Amino acid sequence: MKLVIDVNVVLSALLRGSTTRKLILESSDNLYFPEPSLEKIQKYKEYILEKSGLSVKEFDKLLEILFKYIKLVPTKDLQNHWSQAKKIMEHIDTEDVVFIAAALALDAAIWSDDKHFERQKAITIRKTSDMV
Repeated sequence: MKLVIDVNVVLSALLRGSTTRKLILESSDNLYFPEPSLEKIQKYKEYILEKSGLSVKEFDKLLEILFKYIKLVPTKDLQNHWSQAKKIMEHIDTEDVVFIAAALALDAAIWSDDKHFERQKAITIRKTSDMV
């Protein structure tokens, strides 16, 4: 199965040696992450460092390891699906248009625990509990 993972899933995997991290590292699914959302991970870097106790070097290494299992969806691949994704999410959460666009581009589901994704019906949503 193809899964586009939400930024919060990646943040969860960075925060602690959690089930989420284990699921990513042991997944037989094809995992994807939209390239434009990498900046969101960096936006929360200080928070992650504080909460996880990781050093900058450990954070960078862990992120590198995670992205050996997660393929980036290039920005250019999202463009053809942006308008449709925007229509789906415009009344729900416009920050998540990028994840819908990636899912449409790949014909994939989305792995997220954010409840607002459940308000749309165009893309299948998988929660972490579904992944376990």
